[in-house]
Amino acid sequence: MGIDRVRDALRVRSGSKPSKVLGKPGDFPVGPTSKSNAAKQLVSTGEKLDKLQEALYAGAEKSVLLVLQGMDTSGKGGTIRHACGLINPQGLHIKSFKKPTRAELRHDFLWRIRRALPTPGQIGVFDRSHYEDVLIARVDSLVAEDIWQARYDQINTFEQELADSGITLIKCFLHISPEEQRKRLEARLLRPEKHWKYNPADLDARSKWPAYQQAYLEALQRCDTDTAPWYVVPSDHKWYRNWAVSQLLLETLEQLDPQYPEPDFDVETELERVRAS
Repeated sequence: MGIDRVRDALRVRSGSKPSKVLGKPGDFPVGPTSKSNAAKQLVSTGEKLDKLQEALYAGAEKSVLLVLQGMDTSGKGGTIRHACGLINPQGLHIKSFKKPTRAELRHDFLWRIRRALPTPGQIGVFDRSHYEDVLIARVDSLVAEDIWQARYDQINTFEQELADSGITLIKCFLHISPEEQRKRLEARLLRPEKHWKYNPADLDARSKWPAYQQAYLEALQRCDTDTAPWYVVPSDHKWYRNWAVSQLLLETLEQLDPQYPEPDFDVETELERVRAS
């Protein structure tokens, strides 16, 4: 598998219709086509990620920010658990963005995002992100159109600033079908231990599915740049979603090629001191 194979295959496409830009949420555009093969590949991926992440953490010069966006039940939490679970949690910084607090609303929409960015050496993970401000803010008319329209350029400028500061972005749209979402919502209601994950308000967003698809379409197209590319991850199959995101992480870290820092002491001298202690 070429180093850019998954990133090339999942990069958002150009077009005017969601079906062309996003593809089918149940497809396997690259990689394994069975759960068993994906599981085998994850073992190897985990070993590689472990070494690369340790070097990233030790070097503490660069950082990575994984942005996860998607409709309810698309699997943002599951992706964090299974794909990001391959990484040493010591080097992870996970932030879940919910409805803005009154304190956050007193600032511009990027204020709370800036406060949650990963520090050098970390892999940051955003469960939802600044894109909510051109998604739900647009669909539910939380702000005037001229305000959310201006945010696309503000986001692009912000993400360029992140790249210039040493943060590499991986933006993933977890793409599911309305049929699969219905199944997952039903499953939450049929299993008592999953009731806590069900929110009646999820049906409000579900009733606006076409509007959300259009909002995602525009966000992905207007904010897909070489600096901060968008990847569309088919997510009707959870195992494929986890495999794809883990591969995106792996390819990104391989390109960054993090290096361990040179010691600021004489190794041989310290080795002699340790043996003599």
